[in-house]
Amino acid sequence: MLLSLAVLISCCFYILAAGESEQIVWQRDEKKVAITFDDGPDAKTTALLLDGLKARKVRATFFVIGEKAEQNPELICRMSEEGHLIGNHTYSHVQLNMLSSSQACSQVKAANDVIKEITGQEVIYLRPPYGEWDHKKDCPQNMIAVYWDVDPLDWKRTDTKQIAADILRQVKPGDIILLHDIYKTSVQAAFIVIDELQRQGYEFVTVEELLFA
Repeated sequence: MLLSLAVLISCCFYILAAGESEQIVWQRDEKKVAITFDDGPDAKTTALLLDGLKARKVRATFFVIGEKAEQNPELICRMSEEGHLIGNHTYSHVQLNMLSSSQACSQVKAANDVIKEITGQEVIYLRPPYGEWDHKKDCPQNMIAVYWDVDPLDWKRTDTKQIAADILRQVKPGDIILLHDIYKTSVQAAFIVIDELQRQGYEFVTVEELLFA
C-alpha cells in the first residue's frame, strides 16, 4: 500500500491521506522546514552538499535514485551516518504513472533494496519522479509518498542567487523545499537559503521529523 502525502494546505495544516479514510494532520505554525534533494547521489556535488550541511548542523532528506546509489554507496553511508533521512526516487528515475502496476512496483522495490543493502535500514518515504503517481497502483511496500511546497525549478536555472531568492520569497513554516543535489548551482543556493533561514530563526528538520514530531 502507498500512503500519499497530499499537497492540500489549509492554513497551518498539511494533510497526510492514507487511501480515503485515514488522515494525519500536523501543525504548520512552528518555524520548521524540511529541505529535500532529488536525483542524487552525485560523486562531486552531493559530497559538497554533505560537507556544507555538516558545517551548518542541518539534517536534510535525500530522495535517491537506486542505480546512482549503487554507484556511490559511500555517499549513501555518509548520509545515514550524518543523520539525514534517505528516501526512494525509484531505481532509474521513471515516471511511475506511465508504467504498469508491476513495473512501477518493481522500480520502487529495486531502489528500496539497494538502499537497505547499503544502510541496513528500511525505506519508508517515496518521492515519485515528476510528482506523478497513480494511487490505484497498490504496491506491497507500505510507503509514504512525499511531494513539496516550494519548487524553484532549479533543474532548469543557472542563477544561484535567483534560485535562492525564489525559495526565500515563497517559504513558510512547515514547508517542504525541493532541490536537486546534482547541480552545483542548487547546492550553492541551498547554502544561501539555509544561512538566511537560520538567521531568521528557522530550524531544519527531516521530512519524518516534520510529519511526526
